[in-house]
Amino acid sequence: MNSADPDGTVTRLLRELGAGRAEAFDELFPEVLGTLRAIAHRQLRRERPGHTLNTTALVNEAYLKLIGTDRKDWESRAHFFAVASRAMRHVLISYARARNAEKRGGGAVHITLDENSPPLAGPQIEELIALDQALQQLEQINPRHVRIVECRFFAGLTVTETAEALGVARVTVVRDWRMARAWLRHALEHRGEPGAG
Repeated sequence: MNSADPDGTVTRLLRELGAGRAEAFDELFPEVLGTLRAIAHRQLRRERPGHTLNTTALVNEAYLKLIGTDRKDWESRAHFFAVASRAMRHVLISYARARNAEKRGGGAVHITLDENSPPLAGPQIEELIALDQALQQLEQINPRHVRIVECRFFAGLTVTETAEALGVARVTVVRDWRMARAWLRHALEHRGEPGAG
C-alpha cells in the first residue's frame, strides 16, 4: 500500500476532520475507498473460503466504526489506514466469535506472520480468534508492538509507512516487528499450556 498523498487531499481532510468539520468525513471516504477496499481484500484473503463477509461489507462495517469514534485526530494518511485496519480486524473478530460460540479446543495454531506472503492462508475461525487473543495479551505487555502488527500484518503498510503512522523511527519498527512476531509465534505455539498467556 502506498501512503503517498500527492495533492495532499487526504491529509487536508483528516486535519479538517480533526478540527471539527464533520462534513470532511463524507469528502474523505471517496478519497480513501480504494485503499480501504485493498486492505479489506487483503484481510479477507486470509479467511476461510466461503466467508459470508465480502470486501464491501467489511469496508462498510469498518467505516461505521470509524465514523462512530469520538477521537478523530488522525495525524496522517498512514495513521488513518492503520486505524481503519484495526477497525476491520475488530469486525472480523466479532464475526468470528459470533460464528464460533462453542469453546475451541487446545493445540498450537500455525500462523505465519510474514508481510511478504499471505500470512493466514485459509485460517479457521478459531485461528483468527487465537491470534486476536494473543494480540490482546501482547497489548498488555507492549501496545506499540500490537500497533506495528496491525500496520504491517493487517494493513500491509511498509516499514516507512508504519513508522510514519506511529511516529517512531524506522529502526524501531524493524526491531519491534521482529520481536512482536517472535512473541506471537511463541504465544500461539504454546497456547493452552499451563502458564501460557
